[in-house]
Amino acid sequence: MTFQSKQINNSQLAALLKTIDIKSLQDKRLTEFMNVAKNNNWSAKATITALAQAEIIEREGRSLARRLRDSKTGNFVTMADFDWNWPKKIDRPVVEYLTSADFVSKGENAIIVGTQGLGKTMITKNIAQNAIYKGHSALFVEAASMLVDLGSQDSARGLERRLKYYSKPSLLCIDEIGYLSYDQRAADFLYQIVSRRYEKKSIVITTNLAFKNWPTVFPGATSVASLIDRLVHHCEITLIEGESYRKRAAQRNKETKKWNKK
Repeated sequence: MTFQSKQINNSQLAALLKTIDIKSLQDKRLTEFMNVAKNNNWSAKATITALAQAEIIEREGRSLARRLRDSKTGNFVTMADFDWNWPKKIDRPVVEYLTSADFVSKGENAIIVGTQGLGKTMITKNIAQNAIYKGHSALFVEAASMLVDLGSQDSARGLERRLKYYSKPSLLCIDEIGYLSYDQRAADFLYQIVSRRYEKKSIVITTNLAFKNWPTVFPGATSVASLIDRLVHHCEITLIEGESYRKRAAQRNKETKKWNKK
């Protein structure tokens, strides 16, 4: 290989770096980088090393931002603001283990059981975010939205594309199974997702129902037993009991309004 070098200005160098997808040294950062290299008398090796390190950091940042965006978690309360004293029953060590997202690297599952308003969704979104910070990809989706999406596909190719979409992330969080009932076709879709991810990639499911009551969610579906069997294999199951946080918040707002009127 023959190497050639020619004198170019910073604007031309920036354009050249952009051409080869080096985005860490664009705009003013290139000038700053060149000044630091010059003032410190960096050798060619030191300059290339610093450039490579800067680009790695830049790409990691872009990857993190993209994975956070693609996770669909939206805004949520962090675990630092979670009131551990409110639930009547909660296994804090298990929940803290789950929110650490360490189970994701093992391809294990988690199921969070509890009535509405006890923080299951918030906990799940924290799990997803921490998994992303640890280098994984994650997707948060409501069960109803996912099953409607799969059921609306009008071709085998379209259905396969969406099945791959839900099968791809390292962690798939399916929220609120149990609040609505679905037909056997929906049960088969969920079974396909679980089977494709089985012992390979992690799933977190939130539900308000014990497993024995899942047949009421998918009445007549023959795949429910096999679905549950695959989910609970290599799975951490935790139960949260108590009154709704939202109900408590509503009561406090009501009391505050009464006090302000006095």
